[in-house]
Amino acid sequence: MYKRISFVVLPFFLIVLSCTPQQQPVVDGEWIGFLPNKKSFNFQVTLEHLDGAKYQLTLVNDTKLIDETFESSSADHIRFNKDEQLFFNLEKNSEGTALSGFIKTGKFYYRVRFPKIAKNTFGGPWNPFMVDNGLQSDDIMLYVEHMEDSTLAAYPFWGDQRFRGMWPGDFEKKGETLFFRDGMTGLNFQALFLPDTIELKVFLTDVLLTKTNLTHTTEGWDYNRDAVDQSQNNATPPQTNDGWATANSDDYGIDTSELARLVTDIHANTLVNTHSVLIAKEGKLVYENYFEGFNAHIPHDLRSASKSISSAIIGIAMDDGILESVDQKLYDFLPESYQATKDELKSKIRLKHLLTMSSGLEVNGKASEDNYQSTTTTPWLQTVLEAPMVKEPGTYADYGSANPFLLGVCLNEVLDVPLEDYMDEKLFAPLGITNYINQTDDTYDVPYFGGGMLLTPRDLLKFGQLYLNKGQWQGKQVISEQWVEASFQKHLRLQDVQDKNAYGYLWWHDSYEVKGKEFRSIEARGAGGQFIFILPELESVVVITAGNFRNRKGNQSREVLRDYILPALVP
Repeated sequence: MYKRISFVVLPFFLIVLSCTPQQQPVVDGEWIGFLPNKKSFNFQVTLEHLDGAKYQLTLVNDTKLIDETFESSSADHIRFNKDEQLFFNLEKNSEGTALSGFIKTGKFYYRVRFPKIAKNTFGGPWNPFMVDNGLQSDDIMLYVEHMEDSTLAAYPFWGDQRFRGMWPGDFEKKGETLFFRDGMTGLNFQALFLPDTIELKVFLTDVLLTKTNLTHTTEGWDYNRDAVDQSQNNATPPQTNDGWATANSDDYGIDTSELARLVTDIHANTLVNTHSVLIAKEGKLVYENYFEGFNAHIPHDLRSASKSISSAIIGIAMDDGILESVDQKLYDFLPESYQATKDELKSKIRLKHLLTMSSGLEVNGKASEDNYQSTTTTPWLQTVLEAPMVKEPGTYADYGSANPFLLGVCLNEVLDVPLEDYMDEKLFAPLGITNYINQTDDTYDVPYFGGGMLLTPRDLLKFGQLYLNKGQWQGKQVISEQWVEASFQKHLRLQDVQDKNAYGYLWWHDSYEVKGKEFRSIEARGAGGQFIFILPELESVVVITAGNFRNRKGNQSREVLRDYILPALVP
């Protein structure tokens, strides 16, 4: 009897197994595919005022994605959110002809302006991937990795390298689907692992933007891109309504043959990953060129070059009396919950030490950006403040993003308006800068002063010209001349960089020899080759943006200045 039962049950068990879908092991490595539409991340936004505080939001790419009614939580602004993930904070101008303000998702505050397009209706573009003309490539890759704790992670990469990239997190696997979120853009992802493919979906909140199927490869990902046709201009830059007066470089005695040689070498890949080169001479924009699909309307990742912008905001707050002096102490601004980290040396840290990279904190160790940004559970501020002191404040300068990060925390604590609004009102609006992105810190709320803004090169050139003009733009004093002078002083020398550069208030000092003459330069510098060069003796400002992030060519932009631009500018 026992054998007979066993005979009957065993075949039934085999039948059940054969009908049950078998879980496939998730394969680590590269999974590649193609996006069905390269303009999936170029949105048109329409806002219609219905009645009272109600607004109809429509958001489309090639299809209608969102068409919902929202109620503003503010009487004087248009403030609402979708699913606590997509935030709108807009204000109508005094003429009633446009809405301007921020769309926030993830860590990005996108500065937008929507003109009036019909009665009670405003609209315009919003490009969360920053590019205004669609992706250059439809290639996409997902890198899948089993972590040491047995969890699964996945990292998407895009063939269009103009897009800054993503910072995925919040990984959660349910069944055969991995859910995760990009901390920068706030986009949500679902990766469904099927026997021979991954079905990847991308969402804005819960709205499907695009989906594709990916296949595994062991041959490496060699992405393709459709080059944007760009005619190079060595004459007069186009005149727009952005505040720049343009002029012909020949009228200023500039040797355009040197600039033509520059373009040739960029196209020949002698100068790799150069994205833009702009020159202002005597207050006029005299040269402007873009490469690799970039243009005048695409905000570029500035990395640490935006530290100099952070310095400007601190200076404006000094001018406004919001901050009293650079001698104020760090711990006088910090919340009570962080006071326990104070010790005898840390109690001596003043704002001027943060501005000059001389706080004495271990910025190349526990307080390094790589360390405090890698923590997922500990607040960045706590990690930085718990770092040991290695020097007496004000006696030794080591370059580290923790210093300006703390400046942003200090200013945010004493403002009675959001920091991003203060920055826009006091600096960007007076310069006519309306197309930029502000990255937040780990609070997802406060702009990060350690670096990470995105501005267009023309607007970055404005910022440099503002400082060359001793704080003035088009006759208006935006920053006090005293702050500019203090910012450009050589306060200390950076000890942890090869050239031991003199350093101001988040501004670098350098010099270049050309045709037997030496020219000083005050510079904003960012990883990958983001530079503002202010050249007082030549009455010139130069901006170069680039994408040399992982090839040890981050200083190539300095070579471009020395070998091509200065020979063109120097008689």
